[in-house]
Amino acid sequence: MSIGEVLALLQGEFPDVTISKIRFLEGEGLIEPERSPSGYRKFTHLHVEQLRFILREQRDHYLPLRVIKDRMAESFGRPRAVQENKEVRLSRAELLEAAEIDDETLTELEDYGLLAPVARRYDEEALNVARSVGALARFGLRARHLRAVKAAAERECGLVEQTVAPILKRRAPGAIGEADEVARELSTLLLDLHASLVRSGIRSVLGR
Repeated sequence: MSIGEVLALLQGEFPDVTISKIRFLEGEGLIEPERSPSGYRKFTHLHVEQLRFILREQRDHYLPLRVIKDRMAESFGRPRAVQENKEVRLSRAELLEAAEIDDETLTELEDYGLLAPVARRYDEEALNVARSVGALARFGLRARHLRAVKAAAERECGLVEQTVAPILKRRAPGAIGEADEVARELSTLLLDLHASLVRSGIRSVLGR
């Protein structure tokens, strides 16, 4: 299954779950979908059950991810270690094919600062941005229309930076790891808040 298909299966029970949330849980090592050579995630029904388990533990018991991960190990077994070769590094041509966008759109994305290659290679987040913009293009939205989204994301990153700065200044053992955990959790909360605010705003526009 694709990540969109997984989202559709989960939203009946968890209406607030988002694609960003699923990606975050993957980044935390709680689920490990396979990858196609072009970087597409490939989910199974086991991954869906694992996600349901995680989301129920968060919703019903308010448990932190590190505790949920231990409980998952008891129910599903220990996840395999993430392999280095799963890291996405795409050429320009590979990104265009994987994201299903044209060269003009990619150039526009780079011109407006929505993504940028590193050593002429594009990582997973660049692929996600390109796919999202490609999907938005069906509604007439181009990179130039999304500058407000980029500005909002930068402001949210600023909030994360302000929060973790005092932790890093302590220079205590484990400070970097603690700051990383706080930043990840805070970014998830901000993403969920952002999604809820957008949905609420849309309901107001539609008069619901």
